[in-house]
Amino acid sequence: MKILVPLKRVADPANHNKVKIPAAGDKVETTGLEWQINPFDLYALEAALRLTEDGKNPKARLGEVVVVTLGPKDTETNLRSALATGADRAIRVEATDEELDGRLVAIALKKLVEEEKPDVVLMGKQVVDSESNFVGQALAELLDWPMATFAATIKEEAGALLVGREVDGGVMTARLKLPALVTVDLRIVSPDSVYSLKTAAGFRYPYDEVRFAALPAIMQAKKKPLAVKALKDVVGDAKLTNRYVKFGAPPARKAGIKVKDVQELVQKLGTEAKVI
Repeated sequence: MKILVPLKRVADPANHNKVKIPAAGDKVETTGLEWQINPFDLYALEAALRLTEDGKNPKARLGEVVVVTLGPKDTETNLRSALATGADRAIRVEATDEELDGRLVAIALKKLVEEEKPDVVLMGKQVVDSESNFVGQALAELLDWPMATFAATIKEEAGALLVGREVDGGVMTARLKLPALVTVDLRIVSPDSVYSLKTAAGFRYPYDEVRFAALPAIMQAKKKPLAVKALKDVVGDAKLTNRYVKFGAPPARKAGIKVKDVQELVQKLGTEAKVI
């Protein structure tokens, strides 16, 4: 099985207190922010690795995992990190955040899918910087592929994937004929959430998170292939259609107050909060 995993660089959510917006409101100041791979994309990478291995022997890659990102040269650090955890090859499309929107990213990924011809595209369910989940659905539409979103479980079958989707009230099971696109949720990294044809039924991974790379794997990752493509070569004549025109911080919250009794609380809820 060959799997393509798109990765997006995002600012570490723990650095939210470092985000600054200039008075002009024309951009977000990123100086001092720490960058990492979008957490849900890491879950997709872990799922891709599990689908291309025997769980009892994860060091032997039985398929191919290709990771791709659209970004400047320093995103290669993120790609090398993905290679260190087990991905086989990486592709970087040279671009800045200002040159991209969800539509262009989907168009670029469609071109790469056509070139790479993977059996599966695995993506995170959303990105944590904008809380958007547009690209996965747009890409599936462009490819005319079957798709399952918010996957909590994936089991490989002959020529298909059996996917458990998180929905309101439970889990819905869908069988996707390959090639297919799947976006994954947090539960995909549970010990018994992903099974390849090679992994024995009932096997449980000894961890419920993404795997970490040992030092030898980090050194080996430096020698793995990493191709670089120009943005125009993967989007053609397509143009940017969405731009952020202004940024602003959320309004400051008023300090809370203490009330002396329930009667005063009810009075303020009615006259000030207007909730009763």
